[in-house]
Amino acid sequence: MIIDGVFSGGGIKGFAYVGAMQVLDEKGFHFKRVAGTSAGAILACFLAAGYNASEIEELLDELDLKSLLDPPKFARNLPIIKWLNLYFRMGLYQGKALEKWFYKKLAAKDIYTFDDLPRDSLKLVASDLTNGRMVILPDDLPTYGFNWKTFSVAKALRMSCGIPFFFEPIKLRDQNKKECIFVDGGILSNFPLWIFDNGNKQRPLLGLKLSHPSEESKPHVIKNGLNLFEALFSTMKDAHDERYISRKHEKNIIFIPVEEYSATNFELDHHSKEALIKIGRERTEKFLANWVPMEDVLYRIK
Repeated sequence: MIIDGVFSGGGIKGFAYVGAMQVLDEKGFHFKRVAGTSAGAILACFLAAGYNASEIEELLDELDLKSLLDPPKFARNLPIIKWLNLYFRMGLYQGKALEKWFYKKLAAKDIYTFDDLPRDSLKLVASDLTNGRMVILPDDLPTYGFNWKTFSVAKALRMSCGIPFFFEPIKLRDQNKKECIFVDGGILSNFPLWIFDNGNKQRPLLGLKLSHPSEESKPHVIKNGLNLFEALFSTMKDAHDERYISRKHEKNIIFIPVEEYSATNFELDHHSKEALIKIGRERTEKFLANWVPMEDVLYRIK
């Protein structure tokens, strides 16, 4: 069955998507259009580029996560310097290694720019902090003076995955030569299910979200400044999307509860990777056992 898909952010917890994709492949589901934020943007890009579940598992399995952490050269022998980099360059790591890896894996499928993909098949969310604006890539690129057809998909993906303070933000100059700073799309919409809510009556829409349903989520425990920051960030990235998601939408969302895992643990061991993949498989199998994918399409036709 041909469907559209939207995937939430979640950093390293995105390994759970591998298990979900395995089950969807086995059940004969294929994506026509995909969208996502951060980790979900990575999955969306690989699917749009033509990777199947087995290939995605293989390329992630062979990846040394720590190789993506690239502090500035002058900080490699003096680790404390990377904290100065956080102040002056707004990130502990450059993010160049991450973008290079994206470019290499997309190039393997002959995907370089958005013009190499079917029109409207891929949409990514990033956050423009300079202008206080949510950005949909490639749709909003002309607003900044860029030709969406020639814009690098790997660059756009890096923009969507720029975890604040962890990776340096992406800086681009618009048509007025003003520097604009872009970070992780999860700041403004971590689960952009709304992105395909355009009256399409031809395909079911399936969402995959790396969390419990909202009614099962535990309240934040705030006892210190760090707890406050974590609660602030979590509330900020989820509030917009939670307001959009209704009971009608929830029946088309696979919730994958992985809150106990860290989004930035780039030293994730093999056992933890396998555990995340297993959670993704189990939750997807359970969901599909009761999902009626054409029900929402028929409802909208009426």
